[in-house]
Amino acid sequence: MKDHFTVESEIMTETKITARNVQVHYGDTHAIKDVSVEIADRTVTAFIGPSGCGKSTFLRCINRMNDTIDICRVEGDILIDGEDIYDRKVDPVQLRAKVGMVFQKPNPFPKSIYDNVAYGPRIHGLARSKAELDEIVEKSLRRAAIWNEVKDRLSAPGTGLSGGQQQRLCIARAVATEPEVLLMDEPCSALDPIATAQVEELIDDLRRQFSVVIVTHSMQQAARVSQRTAFFHLGNLVEFGETSQIFTNPQDSRTESYITGRIG
Repeated sequence: MKDHFTVESEIMTETKITARNVQVHYGDTHAIKDVSVEIADRTVTAFIGPSGCGKSTFLRCINRMNDTIDICRVEGDILIDGEDIYDRKVDPVQLRAKVGMVFQKPNPFPKSIYDNVAYGPRIHGLARSKAELDEIVEKSLRRAAIWNEVKDRLSAPGTGLSGGQQQRLCIARAVATEPEVLLMDEPCSALDPIATAQVEELIDDLRRQFSVVIVTHSMQQAARVSQRTAFFHLGNLVEFGETSQIFTNPQDSRTESYITGRIG
């Protein structure tokens, strides 16, 4: 694991995700207000802010998870590699293969460890043979740093693993479809400190291949794993910048109040 703030020169500047004037309404509630942001490729971007500030709602816009909520309305533009993901031609199922998601609570399917990881590649037709599928499963479990712990019991149920192992299995499942973006919604909040450290180490490795966006309630975690940080407050994106700058020299008084514990 790198020291507290990752070296700035490592930051890639190529933009992967562009959001312009994004508004989200749940019925009469205006949850996200005019958010515009550019998220870089091969970088960990952290969304921080008090509970209910809109960070998870905005994260769910990036793979259209809010489509599943009847009263939710999303306006504005979100582009991945310059393509509008809300265009009518875009199939949300295909989009979610490209934009993987890991949730707050580990949620392995009630299937074997192997089948948990093989599920996505099977439904998206990514393997032409059992040998290819075996290869994808092994590669994904290796990427999620759990292969050595489970390689001798791939037919055992995923639900039988410890919490930290289940979360790494869910990360393996998310990367098995070769996504380009990996969204993580408080992926460590249900884990103990040792499992949290393992997942954080893993996030640092995953950014070499993916654009990783993580929602976290832990400022220490944001400081440890991210290169860029966005601070949300009451549905507004208050400030966005390099993590070291947000934590040591915030430009907005609301950011400073949150960082120092006066709001939150």
